[in-house]
Amino acid sequence: QVQLVESGGGLVQAGGSLRLSCAASARAFSNYAMGWFRQAPGKEREFVAAISWSGGSTVYADSVKGRFTISRDNAKNTVYLQMNSLKPEDTAVYYCAARLYGAQAYSDYADYHIWGQGTQVTVSS
Repeated sequence: QVQLVESGGGLVQAGGSLRLSCAASARAFSNYAMGWFRQAPGKEREFVAAISWSGGSTVYADSVKGRFTISRDNAKNTVYLQMNSLKPEDTAVYYCAARLYGAQAYSDYADYHIWGQGTQVTVSS
């Protein structure tokens, strides 16, 4: 069973940056499409960004487009989310997700079947 472990969350002031990492225990990490989702208190989990197994295709939520960048290093079994120009409304628990045989970048929660435990991101105003 593949396990995902997120790291890099924390407290940052508005306008600041953070880089989240998600390390996967998968033998063939390059076979997995990866995604980032987030959930704020009292709200449903929402899509943030996704990347295909090769890294050749990415997709972003409109709310983070131009500020966040998803990338992956298949040699390190890790996917990253670089978050710049952070806003208080970005405050949430951020989750990493994986989908086997993911040739595309998938934005639907239902497309993923492996989830990490989440990492808290708090942006102060």
